[in-house]
Amino acid sequence: MSSPLHLDSLQLAYDTPRGPHTVVDGFSLDLAAGEIACLFGPSGCGKTTVLRAIAGFEPVRAGTIRLGDALLSSPQKHLPPEQRRVGMMFQEYALFPHLSAAKNVAFGLRRLGRAAQQTRVAEMLALVGLAEAGERYPHELSGGQQQRIALARALAPSPALLLLDEPFSNLDGGTRERLTAEVRGILKKAGQTAILVTHNDAEAHAMADRIGVMHGGRVTHWLETAA
Repeated sequence: MSSPLHLDSLQLAYDTPRGPHTVVDGFSLDLAAGEIACLFGPSGCGKTTVLRAIAGFEPVRAGTIRLGDALLSSPQKHLPPEQRRVGMMFQEYALFPHLSAAKNVAFGLRRLGRAAQQTRVAEMLALVGLAEAGERYPHELSGGQQQRIALARALAPSPALLLLDEPFSNLDGGTRERLTAEVRGILKKAGQTAILVTHNDAEAHAMADRIGVMHGGRVTHWLETAA
C-alpha cells in the first residue's frame, strides 16, 4: 500500500578533500499517498541526489525522511535500502536479457510462493497493458514495451513509494509522449505515491500533480499541473 512521504529540512553533502560539499540544503516536501510529484531542473541542481537519499543510497547530514509512520533517514538513523519499501525505475530499463518479461516482473517476488508469484505477475502485466507478452524476451519488445515491463517489475512488490529517475530519456519523442501519459494512468490506477525526476518540461507537466522547480539544491517554487 502506498504511503505519504515527508522530507523535513534535508541537507545532503559529499565529502571532498576540502571538506563537505553541500548539494541539497533545507529541502522539504510533503507528498500525500497516491500523489505524483516531479523534481524539475537542470543537471547538477540536486534532484537526483534527493532521490538517492530517499532510496537510502545517500546519508542525511541534517533533517529527516519519513515514509508513512516509518523514519527512514536522519543524522542518527539510516534504514538500509532493502528495508525501505521504495521502488525505483531508471532511464536504463535494466531488464535481464536472459529472462522472459514475466520472469523479469517476478524477480522481486522471490519471497512469495509460486502460485502467488504467478497471480501477481499476471496482475502487473495486465496493469501495464502487456498481458499477452509474458513469454517474450526483452529483445523481442519495443523500447516502450520494455519500459512498461520495467514499471511492472517496480510495482510488483507493492512499494510504499516509487522513484522514477529520467525514465523516458532513452525513448524517441513520440514514444516518450505516449508513454508518459500511459505511465501516469497506470500509477493513478494503482494509487501509487511517486516522485519523478526530469529536466523535460512537457514530461513534467504530463506526468505530475505538482512540480518542484529546483535550483542550487533547493526548490524555488511549486507548480500545480493540469495533468
